[in-house]
Amino acid sequence: MHHQKLEDYRKNKLDEMTIGELQKEMEAGNLTSEELVLMYKENISLRDKNTRAVLEINPDALLAAQALDFERKHKGPRSKLHGIPLLVKDNMDTADKMHTSAGSLAMADHYALRDAKVVEKLRAAGAVILGKTNMTEWANFMSDKMTNGYSSRGGQVKNPYGAFDVGGSSSGSAAGVASNLAAAAVGTETSGSIINPAAQNSLVGIKPTIGLVSRTGIIPLSHTQDTAGPLARTVEDAVAVFEVLIGKDEEDSITAFADQFTDYDWGRHLKKDGLSGARFGIDRQLFEDIPGEQAELFEKAVSKLKEFGADVKEIDLGADQEDLGFAVLLHEFKADLNAYLARSNPEHPVRSMGDVIAFNNEHPETMLKFGQNLLEQADRMSGKLTEREYVEALERNRFLAAEQGMNETFRETGVDALLLPKDFGCNIGAAAGFPSITVPYGLTESGEPFGITFAGQAFDEPKLIEYAYAFEQATAGRSQPS
Repeated sequence: MHHQKLEDYRKNKLDEMTIGELQKEMEAGNLTSEELVLMYKENISLRDKNTRAVLEINPDALLAAQALDFERKHKGPRSKLHGIPLLVKDNMDTADKMHTSAGSLAMADHYALRDAKVVEKLRAAGAVILGKTNMTEWANFMSDKMTNGYSSRGGQVKNPYGAFDVGGSSSGSAAGVASNLAAAAVGTETSGSIINPAAQNSLVGIKPTIGLVSRTGIIPLSHTQDTAGPLARTVEDAVAVFEVLIGKDEEDSITAFADQFTDYDWGRHLKKDGLSGARFGIDRQLFEDIPGEQAELFEKAVSKLKEFGADVKEIDLGADQEDLGFAVLLHEFKADLNAYLARSNPEHPVRSMGDVIAFNNEHPETMLKFGQNLLEQADRMSGKLTEREYVEALERNRFLAAEQGMNETFRETGVDALLLPKDFGCNIGAAAGFPSITVPYGLTESGEPFGITFAGQAFDEPKLIEYAYAFEQATAGRSQPS
């Protein structure tokens, strides 16, 4: 950078700074949002050529930062996110000069007409939307052969820690934050798409209960399982973003549940003694095929939990992950995507899933590197959601995952939360619509990140945050990529 002060700051101080630390610097007059944007853009230009996490930069980010600096000076900050540069996943509508494409070249020229509700809330809180992140194309529901992090529009997102799986489908959001290309990011999850890349990139990821965060303006996969959530380097940072995302949206009826957290003080759950007296359940059937070194790390984490006052017991959820999810996703994808595309910018020619498939067939060299068997399979569904297969699968999810799997087992065993390695077993919580939080817990000998996941019942986020924060503070498991 030409400005020596900023170059020194970027090289020697910026990496790993928390949102709280950045706010203190801006309040003290040592740093501005404009300077933050410039430094993160420099990081992107230098580092992202190897990671391919960022699809495009918001051309108005610098101007937005300047306006927020002026506002801070004359009115004060709006929230903890005032002036903080964030990245958002490429399936979130932004009513600006950036595209919204779900990683597909079929949507490469698509401009959204208005912000997704979560983007609207971030802007209202004073966050700077720095750019859009690459993702696994169509949220990893285009082909069962596609690698995590690949999209026709952005190419392959690479794990900044080495030749490891980067995780999907919020791959770019995770790799970008892990590489210090922004303070935090927002991803989406249907089944593991926040938790998995968080674990693979030594990050904290929060997958909220369905009903706390609006899905309006997010390119969908499944209306019963989709949700947006934060990816950050610390629990406190993730909570700072999470609390802004929560809120009722009249266009998304399930978010009526968010009213219970209006003006809620999330900071009171950042307690170092949050593990004392906590009761965790482990269902080993959910991770029978875990690699040996990761299994050892998990057992060490269990010992740490006990050391800090938690009780851990073996349980049986009585739910087979193979019985959950796929039929629901297959049927809902067509109905939900067609509805989104039908209401999208009328100037864009892609109006249905059939149009996407046709575009891919017309450009096989660029679009069909991994095929599109899942898109084609979903398109054979009626889209009316009347099929017996779909209705039965939806009922099975609610019973096996939510009522029998989580709720009844928790009542009978007295456990407060489920303890999992990485994203193993995430289908249970996803099918139930329940929350989970992943926290970094070191690296394997080869340098691959590993994380511990706390999963709970509906609206258990306050408890999960306590567990995650206390575990993070006790273990300091986050490692910066070299």
